Amino acid sequence: MEAADAGRTLVLVDAANVMGSRPDGWWRDRVAAVNRLLDELQAWAIGHPGDVVVIVEGVVCDGIHEGVHGGVEVRHATRKGIDAADDRIVELVRAASHLEVEVVTADRELRRRVVALGAQVTGPRSLFDRL
Repeated sequence: MEAADAGRTLVLVDAANVMGSRPDGWWRDRVAAVNRLLDELQAWAIGHPGDVVVIVEGVVCDGIHEGVHGGVEVRHATRKGIDAADDRIVELVRAASHLEVEVVTADRELRRRVVALGAQVTGPRSLFDRL
């Protein structure tokens, strides 16, 4: 870990999985649901000593542009189809090997993949408790 990054954590949020854990009607308007999640994450990120990145896929990619939104970075899955966001998250974990990485998901297979790369995993409920 580089000295400048000591104590910094990169939090990668599996947006679809986290949204899917709350039965609040997210499926009716996925873009609005991600925007609600972004609002919550932006407020939390102000005091977080690291970077927060939300990975989105599918129709949400057309509705929310990549980039930093109020202190939270949005990244798109780089392809369409099953496990597209998962593959992007694994790619981001590999690229951040010098950081402490936390992946927020309840997806068992994604958990297995990122833990093998040294990331910590927490579930959506743990994230919501912090928000």
